[in-house]
Amino acid sequence: MKVLKFGGTSVGTPQRMKEVSKLITSDGKPKMVVLSAMSGTTNTLVEISDYLYKKNPEGANTIINRLEQKYIRHAQEIYNTEEWREKTIQFLHEEFDYLRSFTKIHFTSFEEKVILAQGEIMSTNMVTNYLLECGVKTVLLPALDIIRTDKNSEPDFNYIKDKSVTALKENPDYEIYITQGFICRNAYGEIDNLLRGGSDYTACLIGAAIQAEEIQIWTDIDGMHNNDPRVVKHTEPVRQLHFEEAAELAYFGAKILHPTCIQPAKFAGVPVRLLNTMDPEAPGTTINNEFQHGKIKAVAAKEDIVCIQIQSSRMLLAHGFLRKVFEIFESYKTSIDMVCTSEVGVSVTIDNVSQLCNITDELKKYGTVTVDTDMVIICVVGDLHSDNVGFETLACQALKEIPVRMISYGGSNHNISFLVHKEDKVRTMQALSDTLFSM
Repeated sequence: MKVLKFGGTSVGTPQRMKEVSKLITSDGKPKMVVLSAMSGTTNTLVEISDYLYKKNPEGANTIINRLEQKYIRHAQEIYNTEEWREKTIQFLHEEFDYLRSFTKIHFTSFEEKVILAQGEIMSTNMVTNYLLECGVKTVLLPALDIIRTDKNSEPDFNYIKDKSVTALKENPDYEIYITQGFICRNAYGEIDNLLRGGSDYTACLIGAAIQAEEIQIWTDIDGMHNNDPRVVKHTEPVRQLHFEEAAELAYFGAKILHPTCIQPAKFAGVPVRLLNTMDPEAPGTTINNEFQHGKIKAVAAKEDIVCIQIQSSRMLLAHGFLRKVFEIFESYKTSIDMVCTSEVGVSVTIDNVSQLCNITDELKKYGTVTVDTDMVIICVVGDLHSDNVGFETLACQALKEIPVRMISYGGSNHNISFLVHKEDKVRTMQALSDTLFSM
């Protein structure tokens, strides 16, 4: 069985819902389908929650009524029979009455997560009803019965595996199994969400749990490109990536994936394919545990980076200096991206500046601190440790006319990273493309 995930744009209109329904039933094979909320819905539900936090129920009701009218219009358009049209409209009215009930209570963060969950609940019910109307044997398996996190807010994989396998056994002989992405319950049984990776994470967790043949992530672009097509000319889709390469690219700016979401698939050995709903015949990108030697795969960029340099003559041969520096970042729960050291200093980069002032104040105990803002990390991902290739040399030669602030190489077999100023971002990415992908 394959697991297919469709994002908000893929189910954002009645026509898109019909196209997705046609796509998932085209070969007649059973599938598990993970759906996001209709595009724009989650943002609207956040807006409703914001009005309720501000104790403005009238504002919340205005937005709820507006969203309800949009959904009713979609329901009137998507169904061909009065029976399923009325059934779905009745369900939607009940959903929006439920949302309105929150305007009459003391609003908390728990209620906000309940409200946010309704987007996925509505989209999955609408698509399920449409498939049933079309005569497709379809069953809706609520994610709130399958996906749970533990007390550390991490997915409880054993629970997810048990519930996923049990749900399939209790519902045999269906063609399509539909569930919600993003939403789950926490260790205390409360409605929560997966945060990182959202619906992609759900698909990979379920795919790993049931040992799926393949996990397909359907978006509106043709897989992962070898550079950012928004700013770089002549990019091409990457047809195959190792899981570690995909995670590096996702972490350093390739927005098509969250770096965490593919980890369950990696550990289970289940391949992930990135496909395009606008061009279903395109091969997309396959992510698996196969490694192609001697090949550079892609370039990615991560913006809004801050570089912190700590210089101290006392550092030379000083035992424990780096530990003290890193403990400061740990105490303020701030992750470090790049690290470069010398005999008299250490430079690090961060992308979370919420504690920057506190961090720099602490670091001044150990040396002179310099902060550079508006920086960008450009990473090159691929086989950088092949004995006879020398891609790292080519990458450095490509940037001979660009001022590079830091270089990080050797911490990973798949990544060499360059820190440059924001104004040099596009020039850097284009230079790397022209050199690395024109061979």
